[in-house]
Amino acid sequence: MSRHAVDRRKSPEGGRLKNYVEVEKTHGEEGTHPATKALHERTTERNNDAKLREYLRIERGHRA
Repeated sequence: MSRHAVDRRKSPEGGRLKNYVEVEKTHGEEGTHPATKALHERTTERNNDAKLREYLRIERGHRA
């Protein structure tokens, strides 16, 4: 009878972490496209009026 998957020891090398670090090194900050970088750095614009309108609708007891 073989051991269950949970009973097996974990790899001490941390294979997943090693792969993630390798991807980050090769495709990290210098490897990203300028458009992608601009999207991540731009501020988000939120319409708080719509959110307030929905909260007030719920408070008045109106249902969708």
